[in-house]
Amino acid sequence: MYGPGVAVCARPPLEATAPVSRHRHTRDVFSARPIAVAADTPLICSSGGTDPSLLAQLRDGGLPVGTDLREFRSEAEFTARVAAAMDDGLLISMEYPQPATLCPEEHMVKSAQLVGYLNNKASIDTFVDPVFQARRSVVTRKDLAEATPEEKSWVLKAATNDAHRGNLDVYLHRAGEPITLPAFTDVLSEFVVEEYLHILRNWGIQLYIGPDATARLLAVTEQRIDTAGLYTGGLFGLVSSPPAALLTECLAIAGRAADIGYRGMCSLDCAQTRDGQLVVLDLNFRITGGSIPLLALQSVRPDALDRPAESVNLTVPAPLEELLADLRPALAAGGLLVVAGHDTVHTDNPIRQSTLQLVVFGDDPDDVATRRRTLETRVRH
Repeated sequence: MYGPGVAVCARPPLEATAPVSRHRHTRDVFSARPIAVAADTPLICSSGGTDPSLLAQLRDGGLPVGTDLREFRSEAEFTARVAAAMDDGLLISMEYPQPATLCPEEHMVKSAQLVGYLNNKASIDTFVDPVFQARRSVVTRKDLAEATPEEKSWVLKAATNDAHRGNLDVYLHRAGEPITLPAFTDVLSEFVVEEYLHILRNWGIQLYIGPDATARLLAVTEQRIDTAGLYTGGLFGLVSSPPAALLTECLAIAGRAADIGYRGMCSLDCAQTRDGQLVVLDLNFRITGGSIPLLALQSVRPDALDRPAESVNLTVPAPLEELLADLRPALAAGGLLVVAGHDTVHTDNPIRQSTLQLVVFGDDPDDVATRRRTLETRVRH
């Protein structure tokens, strides 16, 4: 997908003004997700994702586990792994924009400026045909209060080139509810205020742009959204097909990004509203939460892509080995695939937390959804 001589780094950056601990777990988990499908591509990843029991489970599942894992335990080791990859003559595919002090532009597959610009919530006007845009405006901090009244519903998004995980930069407000503005409003100068849409169906259009600059469709997934409107997992396999016009527009968006130098995976968040409007809501030019389950299924269970499948994330304050041991009966029963994981005990992060990403698949969508909910409930209790 990236071509030879490329190392992948899927770790979000450390914000310049933020403490080192902020979003540490999320940043490390994201870096480790591609391990299961990396094969022979060099991968700069948190050592929390190379837990021996986890790697054994991934291999038992038949996944093309990375054979060149350049792991780090700390921020200092992360910097050292990036420097070593450059010394080896590798170009680095940074999935999130990193500072030039860490990785100069000449060592990148795609520049930090390009990745940040493409993922900026304010850039959608540049890449998406107005027909497929929700009503939105870019406002400065001084105009924010006027643009976000309590009596109306709206969606607030961060307008920044420092692209982080999407739902860390999104705030949804329903009319009449109290407003508690998110932390990003304290540090950024511009914001996107978007209309609050009543969504009937939503999709993640999964594409990639190869070294030949051609945009290709990988698959269409659906998104499972919680009561706050945030992404909690993907639906794969037997999903509803988006209208052809929307797919055509998504390929055109990826083509526009390819024309200015983007290479790699992308997922475009799209929806159909209850009144029939088709909209492109977010551009995610990076490996996303839906990318790895999709690639994993394509690698070892391509037949599952013609059947119902759902991804689920489990997080517990216990060792990963214990979580895997608890899940072994369910794994042995079939219809369940571990596709990623992370355990902070293998890093210098003092917070003890383990995370697993799994895919539940089968023939009956109701059974798949029930087994996915059972897994979530089992961990919560």
